[in-house]
Amino acid sequence: MRPRLVLFGDSITEFSFSDGGWGAALADHFARRADVVLRGFSGYNTRWALRVLERAMEGAAGGGEGADPAAVTVFFGANDASLPDRKQAHQHVPLEEYQSNLRAISAHFKEQWPTAKIIFITPPPIYEPARIRDIYGEDDPSKLPERTNEAAGTYAQACLTVGKELNHPVIDIWTKMQQFPDWQTSALCDGLHFTPFGNKILFDCVLETLESIGFSQGSLQQDLPLFHDIDPNDPLKSFEV
Repeated sequence: MRPRLVLFGDSITEFSFSDGGWGAALADHFARRADVVLRGFSGYNTRWALRVLERAMEGAAGGGEGADPAAVTVFFGANDASLPDRKQAHQHVPLEEYQSNLRAISAHFKEQWPTAKIIFITPPPIYEPARIRDIYGEDDPSKLPERTNEAAGTYAQACLTVGKELNHPVIDIWTKMQQFPDWQTSALCDGLHFTPFGNKILFDCVLETLESIGFSQGSLQQDLPLFHDIDPNDPLKSFEV
């Protein structure tokens, strides 16, 4: 059975199989070597993700003995970091609970899939003017965004802390993305979600992290023979195990 990568997260994960998405790029990169399983839930925070975790993961491993996924990405925090006194306040999760929920999600995965590697991804940076435009439909400096880059950075640091505590790799996309020129518009389409360039940044980070745990294109066997390796005189013989 092909190894599996499970992507668990909010809208940035759910949309990752759209045109130019980081999940679709992973599926393409590992074609015939690994299956990429999408478990993204737009708008969810860690509190809700933890509540639906068991149901959300039904069938994700594929079943059968030794069916643990090779790796699971856990990408939450953008909604948890919504400000509690602004629009979208119902998505807010206090910082300490966010960390506790990450620990609980990790514990669930380690119990269900002991051999799976867990990779945390921090919430991304926020471009506040674009959030105002997206929420209110206009550029109005008198209005307040429902998220701020400062709050997202605080949750990103909290994610890094839990990852270090649990010895999980962490992709600090909050910091990484801000290293690129004009990241506010080149990497983000609405101050939160990713452009194709933003998706490419995360894709590269995920590949690098997977390679660090020994999961790479070169380390995986290609499934079934390539068509030009099939014996034209006896094609079916090529499929014998």
